[in-house]
Amino acid sequence: MRGEAVKTVDALNGFLRGEISAVETYRQAIEKLGGSPTRAQLEDCRRSHEQRVAKLRAQVAQLGGQPATDSGAWGAFARLVEGGSKAFGERAAVAALEAGEDHGLKLYRDDLKKLDAPARQLVETDLLPEQERTHQFMSTLKHTLH
Repeated sequence: MRGEAVKTVDALNGFLRGEISAVETYRQAIEKLGGSPTRAQLEDCRRSHEQRVAKLRAQVAQLGGQPATDSGAWGAFARLVEGGSKAFGERAAVAALEAGEDHGLKLYRDDLKKLDAPARQLVETDLLPEQERTHQFMSTLKHTLH
């Protein structure tokens, strides 16, 4: 891989680790919240993040890179936050998810400039709009519960 491709793969793998972390955290929250009325919406957000994982893995592989297979440090952080929220209930779980959505949105926006043109197009037209959608949903839900 050439320099620009390496930079793009590194940035995409950063997005991928964040998306894997999001899937893990949503799974834990859904398990915790059981029959909550928000479960269907949380499942929708989890599926959106799973789709982004698949798209990012494909893009990294297409560039000749090795897709990240775990969430790395962010996954450990998410597990710590979510583990703590299990003791506090739905509001804390939603706050943890919203904080993760905030982080993901910032990461996509901040690292967009590190991408080559095809990867930037994927992020701008597909991944970032989905991130904005799940972020908005969790932000609205957080304010509704408080």
